[in-house]
Amino acid sequence: MTASEFVKDQWFAACPKGIEGLLAAELTALGAAATRETVAGVYFTGPTALAYRACLWSRLANRIMLPVARLEAADGDVLYQQLRDVDWAALFGPQQSFAIDFSGENPQIRNTQFGAQRSKDAIVDWFSDKLGQRPPVARKDPDIRLSIRLGGDQAVLSLDFSGGSLHQRGYRLGGGAAPLKENLAAAILLRADWPGMAARGGALIDPMCGSGTLLLEGAMMAADIAPGLARTRFGFEHWRGHNAPQWQAIVADARGRAERGRASTLPEIRGYDADPRVIRLAEENIARIGLEKVVRVSARPLAQMTRPSHVPLPHGLVVCNPPYGERLGEKEQLRALYHQLGEVLVREFGGWQAAVFTSDLELGRAIGLRSHKRYALWNGALAAHLLLFDLVDNKLRPLSQEAAPAGVSETVAGPVELTDGARMFANRIRKNRKRLAAWLKREQVECYRLYDADMPEYAVAVDVYGERVCVAEYQAPQGVDPQAAARRLQEVQAALPGALDVPAQSIVYKQRRRQRGADQYQKQGNRGELFSVREGRARLLVNLQDYLDTGLFLDHRPLRRRLGSEAAGQDFLNLFCYTGSATVHAALGGARSTTSVDMSNTYLEWLRKNLAHNGLDERDNKLVRANCLQWLQQAGRNYDLVLLDPPSFSNSSAMAESFDIQRDHPDLVRRAMAVLRVGGQLYFSNNRRGFKLDPALDLEFLCEDISRSTLDPDFERNPKIHCCWSIRHREQARQGG
Repeated sequence: MTASEFVKDQWFAACPKGIEGLLAAELTALGAAATRETVAGVYFTGPTALAYRACLWSRLANRIMLPVARLEAADGDVLYQQLRDVDWAALFGPQQSFAIDFSGENPQIRNTQFGAQRSKDAIVDWFSDKLGQRPPVARKDPDIRLSIRLGGDQAVLSLDFSGGSLHQRGYRLGGGAAPLKENLAAAILLRADWPGMAARGGALIDPMCGSGTLLLEGAMMAADIAPGLARTRFGFEHWRGHNAPQWQAIVADARGRAERGRASTLPEIRGYDADPRVIRLAEENIARIGLEKVVRVSARPLAQMTRPSHVPLPHGLVVCNPPYGERLGEKEQLRALYHQLGEVLVREFGGWQAAVFTSDLELGRAIGLRSHKRYALWNGALAAHLLLFDLVDNKLRPLSQEAAPAGVSETVAGPVELTDGARMFANRIRKNRKRLAAWLKREQVECYRLYDADMPEYAVAVDVYGERVCVAEYQAPQGVDPQAAARRLQEVQAALPGALDVPAQSIVYKQRRRQRGADQYQKQGNRGELFSVREGRARLLVNLQDYLDTGLFLDHRPLRRRLGSEAAGQDFLNLFCYTGSATVHAALGGARSTTSVDMSNTYLEWLRKNLAHNGLDERDNKLVRANCLQWLQQAGRNYDLVLLDPPSFSNSSAMAESFDIQRDHPDLVRRAMAVLRVGGQLYFSNNRRGFKLDPALDLEFLCEDISRSTLDPDFERNPKIHCCWSIRHREQARQGG
């Protein structure tokens, strides 16, 4: 078996863990046709010019890689032979030096040094046999840097387009005790919306600036300076496919933009640090990139920090990476330092925004202010957190209260004493979270049901969507005292922020009533706020405010996962498609085509946004606005995989007659099976309590109740949340399919 080549114009951008979504958005803005996130990186497609722009302009990537071939690598000999099948002369010549970055192990290739040696031998031997020359191997500053990543019995060979980590901008030769990498600093600023603040005339202040990395990254963003402009070399410059005129044109454009940016009116950017030695390092870094007129630093301890007063600065961003761990000594001293930071923020920067990056949440709480957002990031191998603070009316807690004691819930207004009932509810929330923790981590689930009226007196459903929470209060039955129901909801509202460690403003409350027909689609609000959540490979947009439902049915997560795993090479049909989350999973799973049918313009437009959010275009993903029952009458037998998930009842004005799932499902299922190819698979699901499948369907088709296998642990307490059948043609059994 020979090495297999990658699809043309496919690239990979490596990055620190936790910023994959930001990098995907950045690559899309640079012109990527499609992106696909994975752990610590993003695959993307586009021409060579896009890869050049990514090397020059990406503020977040570590490296830009050109995948060359997939290799069999069961052992060293197989890997050697596979590499001998690569056309190396298409990548570089024997006069160029090269180096190999080898990562990964398997039972036969037990260390990276052995893997790198066998790989080097294969490349050198190929050149000797084919061209009679051996290219030199250079561990330092090679002309060509190759990457081989081993996983199991396979490996991926890539050309390192960047030629070295892109976080090295060229302006920093020295740092403080624990310097922050440039691309992580850029991610912190992007998460804090510094570009938006700079565009609105806001200032940037770092009260513990160290060698000035956050300040310089912020200044480069504001001045439109490409982060790679000061680099002296890139890996692609000795690549045989390099287009030098195209690269020079891209560089010339970046230089022009930087010149215009430096000449423009830029925001106030200032930094301070108690250590004069690191201030001198910061000044050297600032001079090296030519931003002395923009970025100003001075030695000043945190206790003496004041807002600059030479010009009015009504708003801006205070950002810092305070010391943590053992860097400045004992934990108690650090707690005092962090709380002093909180005092400075409240005293000097009321009305501003603040961003604090730390690996220690206990120290973060010592600041004494309520953060409205928290992002998980990685500083190398160290898990860390970015805390964002709105300094408008943010009350400072005394240091002794920085961690809420048992029985107290922190809200926007400060600590609130819980009633016995609220404490009982909070304990159940914590217990459920602990029970689900291992599953959530293993399956990387960030949207899930945490509580579903486990205690009848607290009749709510609590759903977690990343860092936000949606609480749906079930309508109280007749005979329940309305005042008692209202009091229990107040106890839920008091208990949840502390039990979940989330700001009260990140929790949305709704009342779930039995609804019919068009009522189920009526807006509850008009905020229009869509935000992104992850579900496996998919990124999905949800709205917690405007509708009773959020745009993502959490109980159907296993079914969407199954559809994604079965969709490769299939023509997929999604009937009553809602916001199309199943369509996204099928498309990302490699479906040949998808067709999504729904009567609602709102949901089809939502699906359109979901497709775009995942880098999927509409050429192979068709959207149809139609009554599914009528549309099925004219659709041919063109589909291999069908999802049929109708409402329980509808009397929409767009339909001639009402629809009842129990009454009308036999005809609907037969129509759906008529468009399913022999050998295909239909999944029929609905949420009608007490639903019974018509026995006649079981005689006509192969029907299997798979309801239990389509429920994850977060819905095990409520197995009647939905029912689901796998349905296939009986011709498959006769044909052995």
